[in-house]
Amino acid sequence: MSLPGSASEADRALVAALYADFNARRIDPLLARMTPDVAWPSGMEGGYVAGREAVRAYWQRQWAIIDPQVIPQRVDADAEGRLAVTVRQVVRDLSGKVLKDDLIGHTYTREAGLISTMAIGPAPRPGGS
Repeated sequence: MSLPGSASEADRALVAALYADFNARRIDPLLARMTPDVAWPSGMEGGYVAGREAVRAYWQRQWAIIDPQVIPQRVDADAEGRLAVTVRQVVRDLSGKVLKDDLIGHTYTREAGLISTMAIGPAPRPGGS
C-alpha cells in the first residue's frame, strides 16, 4: 500500500507495516522497531508508559477489553524527521459494536531509526504536522 504524504517511500512503507502489525496483534515486530526506553501514550488510561515491556502490557490490557483498528491515511515528515500520521481509528467492543470511528493524529519521534516516542492528537493537516 502506498500512502500519500510528504514522507519518503521508505517511511510510508514503515508506517504501513507498523499499522498492519498492530491490527494483526503482532507485538514482537512492533516492539523491535522501538527504542528500549520508548515513551508510548496510554490513550485508554492517560499518561505514558515507558519501555517495550510496559508497551506490551498496555496493549495486552487494551486488547482484553476493546478491539481497536487503526488505518493509516496519510504520512508526513517534518525537518526533524518526525512522522505525522493521520489514521482512521475504529474502536469496537469485544462483541463487535463500534464505539468510535474518527480521524486522529499519531506523531512519531525516532532515534537511530527506532521509534522513541509516540503522541496522539488531532489529525495533522496535509503537508505538515
